[in-house]
Amino acid sequence: MKKSDLLAILFGILIAVFFILEPTREFYVRIYSRLPAVISFLKFGILATTGEMLVLRIKRGRYIEKEFGLLPKMIIWGFLGVGIYMAFGIFSKGVPSLFPMIDNSFLTAFLISLLMNTIFAPVMMLTHHLTDLHISNEGGKFNLKTFSPLKLLKQADWDKMWSFAFAKTIPFFWIPAHTITFLLPSIYRTLFAALLSIALGLLLALSGKKNN
Repeated sequence: MKKSDLLAILFGILIAVFFILEPTREFYVRIYSRLPAVISFLKFGILATTGEMLVLRIKRGRYIEKEFGLLPKMIIWGFLGVGIYMAFGIFSKGVPSLFPMIDNSFLTAFLISLLMNTIFAPVMMLTHHLTDLHISNEGGKFNLKTFSPLKLLKQADWDKMWSFAFAKTIPFFWIPAHTITFLLPSIYRTLFAALLSIALGLLLALSGKKNN
């Protein structure tokens, strides 16, 4: 086991302890209630990027490389996290108002997840794919001057986006997983969503490594 692996394990333990201990958990609740968008930015910036680093470790034996673009990825994930926070608020309040006749928490959570993942998730996934492409093209940097959505759309792997990201992960992972998300108290939903992104990445990385 490498020193970097020990540091990664220690980081995971610290995150777990932070939310297990009542004083730090209450601190999180207070801060999140005051600055939900900021905390969502930080959560996804740290946790989702950590998930990508773990996937890189499984696939290539290292947590970071030049083309990875640690800081740009953290910033992009942070903004995606704010978008996810906003989507959670919009769909969790809007869907029940569309179906007032439904008086079942599980069914309501499922409908919220279904509509959010068929309307919002594809746009978010494509945005993430295009920004990742740009970071890779720029050797680990995010150059706004050379950022061209049209050029990146032409480079996108549409077969993989449709047959895998849209047709498989949305119905078989994200819709069931976010059904659970919307059964949780609202203050923990974006945290759980960030952890889900890590879980999915690890599952896919381990599956790919096993198949190879």
